[in-house]
Formats: sequence, C-alpha cells, structure tokens
Amino acid sequence: MIDSLLDLRSVNLINFLFAQLIVIIVLLGGLIATIEKYLPTLISQTFRYGKHAHKGPQDRFVSLLEVPKSWFKHFYVFAALWSAAGFYFMVNNYLAGQPAPSYVIDFLDVMGTTKRTARTTPTETMVAMFLITLQCWRRFYETWCVQVFSSKLKIHLSAYLVGYIHYFGTVVVILSQAEGFIRSEALPLPYRFELTPRLALWIGVFIYAWRYQFQSNLILANLRKDRTGKVTNQKHSIPRGGYFELVSSPHMLFEIVMYAALYAIIARNTSAVYVFAWVLSNQTMNAWLTHQWYRENFADYPPERRAVFPYVV
Repeated sequence: MIDSLLDLRSVNLINFLFAQLIVIIVLLGGLIATIEKYLPTLISQTFRYGKHAHKGPQDRFVSLLEVPKSWFKHFYVFAALWSAAGFYFMVNNYLAGQPAPSYVIDFLDVMGTTKRTARTTPTETMVAMFLITLQCWRRFYETWCVQVFSSKLKIHLSAYLVGYIHYFGTVVVILSQAEGFIRSEALPLPYRFELTPRLALWIGVFIYAWRYQFQSNLILANLRKDRTGKVTNQKHSIPRGGYFELVSSPHMLFEIVMYAALYAIIARNTSAVYVFAWVLSNQTMNAWLTHQWYRENFADYPPERRAVFPYVV
C-alpha cells in the first residue's frame, strides 16, 4: 500500500489529466468526423451538445446525465474564484515577500510531483497569472450578464465537469513550475519585474485575442436581443460582422490564440504544452461541428467562411 502511494506521488497528475482529455477529444472527435453514422447513439449524444446536439432517438441513460447548457455559468464562478486565489498567492509571494504557504506547496507537489523544478521566472508567472485571471473574470461577466442561453439546449454532465477541470488545471500548471512555488526555494527580495520584448509581444497577442473574443461573444448575444438590450428570442441566426466574416467560430479561434500566447509566455514549463494541446484540439473540434451545423441549417450560409482558421480550416 505504501509503495503504491509513493508511486502515485511520482506521477504528474496534472499532465496525466490533460493527456486524458486530449486523447478523448481526438479519439471521439475523429470518430464523429468520419464514421458517426455507425456509432452508438450513446457516443454521439454524449459528445455533441448545444446547437449541434445529437438529433433523433435519444439514449435514455445519457439523457439522465444531461444538464442545462446555461450551467456553463457555474464553472466560470469557480474559474473566477480559483484564478483569483492563484493570483493572490502569486502577489503575496512576489510583491509582498511572503513565501507560499506549505499547504500550497504540498498541493502542487501532489499535482505536479515532488520532483518539480522552477522553470519560469516570477515575471513570466506574474504575466501568465494576470492574463488567465483577466480571462476568467471576463468570461464570468459574459456568462452572467451578456450571453443568452437557450432554455432548451442541454450538455452532458461530463462536458460540464470538463469546464471545472480545465480552469483548475490551467492555474495549477502556471504555478507548478514557477520560482517561489518549489519546496525549499526562496526568492531574493526585493523582486524586480523585468518585461522583455518577447513577453511584450505575447501580451499584445493575448490582449488582441481577448478583445476580439469579447466582440465575437457580443455579436452572438445581440442576435437574441433588440436595440435596447432586451432579450427577444432564443433562436439561432447567422452571425455577421467582425471576424465572423472569416470563420464560423471566431470566439473559439481567439481562445486558441490566447492559449498559444500563454504557452509562449511560460514555454519552459513542461506542463504548458498539455494545456495548449487540449485547448487546440477541443476548440478546433467544436468549431468544426458548429461550422457543419451552420452549413446544414442555413442554405444561404456564406460559402467563403471557414470553421476556425481563416482561409484554411
């Protein structure tokens, strides 16, 4: 038993968690894209949700595990609070000179193993934590104050839980290999923030994507509102304007761009690639399904639009 527990502590749980998500999305997404008509209803109904949800006969067991899509709002409450907690410990460490509490180090050891080493500088960590916290709080605002969720749309419980896993894991990854969050490591004080041209570039890329993802979500929300901002319908329409003129899901494109920027900022963190690979595979698959749905349901859908990457896919 003791040997088993020791073996568990040597496994990077956060890498394992994201690796499993990547395998699932790539495997099931590939099956849905190629041989969906031969798959059991259980698989298709579990994987698809929202506007491109499975149509036709429903699997009774899967239906019992479906929840309203509006529950997306819940995990953004968690994301806002969780990212704020990570931001708090980072500020205390780097700016107030208070070392991370032992329980934070213990937790990071459990998730990232006791063999963790510092690979990202305080500046890189501060930038990454600030940006992910900014994103979480904006998404919290959007889901509660801007977006209009259809009362009829459902998501599988597994998709709902994945939202929690994603934000939980992203914050853990940022801190798990950061200076000042490794056992028996003290930071020299006072710490000086050192912005390099490389960091400035990727901060600019992130903020650009952050701004235009917000614009894209506003366009989608306004399809269901009148000029005064009052919700008038819950139907789906062809979105127009902004980056919607190039792709069907610019909000997903910019999600990918933001996480590409985060990866570039903390690229020496060996767990960061798992987060980016997960976001890339998940958003690309969802954008492709959304694109197919638009093409199937609107005869006048602009043929020049791509799914997620302009002029490519």
